[in-house]
Amino acid sequence: MQVMTGTDTFERQPVALDERITSDGSSHWPVQPGRYRLVIARACPWANRAAIVRRLLGLEPVISMGIAGPLHDERSWRFHLDPDNRDPVLGVEYLGEAYRTADPDFDAGITVPAMVEIASGKVATNGFQQLTLDFSTQWTEFHRPGAPQLYPERWRPEIDEICADIYDDVNNGVYKCGFAGDQDAYERAYAALFSRLDQLSQRLATRRYLVGDTITEADVRLWVTLARFDAAYHGHFKCNRTKLTEMPVLWAYARDLFQTPGFGDTIDFTQIKQHYYGVHRTINPSGIVPAGPDVRGWLTPHGREELGGRPFGDGTPPGPPPEGERVPPIG
Repeated sequence: MQVMTGTDTFERQPVALDERITSDGSSHWPVQPGRYRLVIARACPWANRAAIVRRLLGLEPVISMGIAGPLHDERSWRFHLDPDNRDPVLGVEYLGEAYRTADPDFDAGITVPAMVEIASGKVATNGFQQLTLDFSTQWTEFHRPGAPQLYPERWRPEIDEICADIYDDVNNGVYKCGFAGDQDAYERAYAALFSRLDQLSQRLATRRYLVGDTITEADVRLWVTLARFDAAYHGHFKCNRTKLTEMPVLWAYARDLFQTPGFGDTIDFTQIKQHYYGVHRTINPSGIVPAGPDVRGWLTPHGREELGGRPFGDGTPPGPPPEGERVPPIG
């Protein structure tokens, strides 16, 4: 899902099936319990965002979830962790099959997350930027009791602004470093990444969360990159000024969220490393997956409670993940 421009700068291709699933009849795809299956991969940060928001809002009973394995080839993400190498609900081996069911001539990026209509087997949308916002705003009738307000109306302009900066310099910034085509492009991306991380660190030094005093969409979007930083981006993508564990504020912030229900219980560090080091053969030709880092530090005390804030606002934490969606524990 990347392309180089004439200046050897990484650019992310736009998604091709970007229709929305809405509750007001404005889309071809209506909100309807049981109609769609969210397909993710544990390795992918964009998919991780969708898994977290689905968990926090309690949408598991109305949106089922398929999990592609960490490895894929030119045929797309594959369900190689499922029995018979097929998603048990959609019956497909490769996610690309659902894309081509939606459009037989589809030749763009086959990406996760994707919402697939179960009955037809068609991808309804792979619009990862809008998907989690729609979980918050279009699926409200089906939120669990006590679901947090991840995209509260009063904070939306500030959340949108922060998310845009995080996307350009951090979420996508690590890819700009990893897939840069020349030294200048790499160094520009590297400088922007760490400048933004320094700014975010300064912001979070005196406040527990990025916007307001509760977890919002902005925290979800930053956290998925931080969670992969030392395991993949520091070495694999050459984002090596400092490890996350060497940035005290961001490391404590990341641990705080990891230990919050709905975040750490969506992470599989082994699959993250298997994907990045095993699939990106232009960067890592040998395909060797590193044994480290030691991830037990994610469970150490973070001390962020002293800054106040209420993770779920007036709401409550989500319950445990469904049995088939649990990840291996640390330690």
